[in-house]
Amino acid sequence: MAGNPGSEVAMRRSLARAAIAAFAVIGAVASPPLTAAPAGAAAATLGGAAAATGRYFGAAVGASHLGEAPYAAVLDREFTSVTPENEMHWDAVEPVRGQFNFTPADAIVAHAQSKGMRVRGHSLVDSPHTAWTGNLLTAQDTYQALTAHIAAVAGHFRGKIHSWDVVNEAFADSGGVRPGLFQRRLGDSYIETAFRAARAADPAARLCLNDYGIEDPAAAKTRGVLAMVKDFKTRGVPIDCVGLESHFSATAPLPAAYAQTIAQFAALGVDVQITELDIEGSGAAQAQDYRKALTACVMVPRCTGVTVWGVTDRYSWRSGGTPLLFDRDYNKKQAYYAALSAFAVCGGAPRAAAC
Repeated sequence: MAGNPGSEVAMRRSLARAAIAAFAVIGAVASPPLTAAPAGAAAATLGGAAAATGRYFGAAVGASHLGEAPYAAVLDREFTSVTPENEMHWDAVEPVRGQFNFTPADAIVAHAQSKGMRVRGHSLVDSPHTAWTGNLLTAQDTYQALTAHIAAVAGHFRGKIHSWDVVNEAFADSGGVRPGLFQRRLGDSYIETAFRAARAADPAARLCLNDYGIEDPAAAKTRGVLAMVKDFKTRGVPIDCVGLESHFSATAPLPAAYAQTIAQFAALGVDVQITELDIEGSGAAQAQDYRKALTACVMVPRCTGVTVWGVTDRYSWRSGGTPLLFDRDYNKKQAYYAALSAFAVCGGAPRAAAC
């Protein structure tokens, strides 16, 4: 971050105090009961409720489902942002070196644009990679392949993506960078290389580091990502946001300090996006967790949007856990109304000062 170092420290401390105050308010905000739809909910949508707080509400989308009328109807009515589930991954768009297939991803982008929805790009650097990337034996060849891929993909979608997951799932549980193909060839600096290449390819897009298991501030992985973000901001590496995947279940529950994590990242001067939210469960318990997760976002001003990882339980990657807001038949679940109530904290009454 450019500018006077003393001013930067003061600003970060101010951001930290504001963020801490924001998540402290969460427990004090009255919550409506979850046994029925809140008053006026029939006219509300997830996207509209989020927009009232200045945020987007998105869903991960599969291109193959866009032709299904119930799927498209719910997507178009409820969401203001879409994320391609797999259609922008490296193996999908560049299966052969230098040969690109953008057709499925283009279909999602075109649909979103036709409905006035924004698009998150997911992702520029990820695994699995294709067979040809395993043949990158030298650092120079790997660097060229990495930067050429980012230039081609981000360049193709330039001006159409509001936020890119530039590097996805790069960290190990230990807190260090995962020893994948690019890390082995280029070292940890491949992440910085990717961000600089992404900025050159699409200067207007928000550039995010996205990962799972970084929702608890006490986790070594979270601390590792915090340290990298702080280093990047100090040295002027172009990082704009951190994505918290947020896949929760009985064995990986919503952390009690989830809001604190959001606040800590925000205090470093980056936006936070909840990028892949789904919560296994049902009924009131699932609804309460959704409300807690979304309230944690709306209480921190730099948490700019939420994406749930799918439209319906029917097509969820873990459909057996029924983790989404719409059931297999596209009915609104109790968790749907909990989501609306969370955004009402900042979009209507009661309105918290932190919003």
